[in-house]
Amino acid sequence: MIIPIRCFSCGKVIADLWERYMKLLEGGMPDGEAMDQVGAKRYCCRRMLMTHVDLIEKLLQCVI
Repeated sequence: MIIPIRCFSCGKVIADLWERYMKLLEGGMPDGEAMDQVGAKRYCCRRMLMTHVDLIEKLLQCVI
């Protein structure tokens, strides 16, 4: 859905990292390097970015 504002485990703000992370991935950068570059150092924050599935665009198409 929508990227959570904070990491579920440590509480660090991660929502502001999402767009920069996606741009780096679209540019062909590997996941680990992209997370290092945006500042996601903890495993829990990296998990939040890596496992997020952005479904909002698909759901908006289904609205009647």
